[in-house]
Amino acid sequence: MQFFFEVLIGGLLSGVMYSFVALGFVLIYKASGVFNFAQGAMVFFAALTFVGILETGVPFWLALILAFGAMVILGIATERIVLRPMVNQPPIALFMATIGLTFLIEGLAQAMWGSSVRGLDLGIQDEPIAWIMDATDIGVSKFDLFAAGVAAVLVTALALFFQYTRVGRALRAVADDHQAALSIGIPLQTIWRIVWAVAGFVALVAGLIWGARNGVQFALTFTALKALPVLILGGFTSVPGAIVGGLIIGSTEKLAEVYLGAHVGGGIDAWFPYILALGFLLVRPEGLFGEKHIDRV
Repeated sequence: MQFFFEVLIGGLLSGVMYSFVALGFVLIYKASGVFNFAQGAMVFFAALTFVGILETGVPFWLALILAFGAMVILGIATERIVLRPMVNQPPIALFMATIGLTFLIEGLAQAMWGSSVRGLDLGIQDEPIAWIMDATDIGVSKFDLFAAGVAAVLVTALALFFQYTRVGRALRAVADDHQAALSIGIPLQTIWRIVWAVAGFVALVAGLIWGARNGVQFALTFTALKALPVLILGGFTSVPGAIVGGLIIGSTEKLAEVYLGAHVGGGIDAWFPYILALGFLLVRPEGLFGEKHIDRV
């Protein structure tokens, strides 16, 4: 039982890492209805830009501010160049545009900062917390707990932003009905720019966490694929759903790897989340926190 809880806690904390990437998808889809396939590339661009600036001798906090500025510029440019000219186009056209944007961002990042793998040290060691280990004999990583704390702060801030600020209420109105929002004077393009800028900040946070764990490398772009089951479970328009979906995917992935891996072969963690998401689609396609969409026939 002790081993079970250790695996479960490790999985829950790992699931938080997936939630960081899923949050970027949710923010953009919630405001514009666009599934931004380039979110993984934005995570890679953010992490590589931060490390590249840091290597020039700039202090940590200044590098963080400069990287955030770069992500804001990238987000606003994306809205202006890609999203705005394609307003009212079919969703598949917008989706294909974000696929092209993925390759553009990946190439731009490597052209600016190179393609070599970099290490990133946030000052948090990936080692068990001593007092928890002494009290329960369960190993809880300092880094995973730090990531969970950052996720909690980020989700709380976003929830308060959407619920209590004027911009947040305008964003929810835009998400419900673009035309109705325009009719009451909400500046649609301004709201989209804000959302892409916030998504850029979320990508920066995700890039720092993932880069510190696995190194800043091209493989960070594939974190977007691991976020897809999280979105399916939590719902494409729910910020809390991104966290809950990440926790479910992370915990079931680790438990399946430990208890089923020996029976079905290795590498179960690579495909089990997608099997779980596929089964979930058959039962509740809108996700745990998504709204049911009913069309009149």
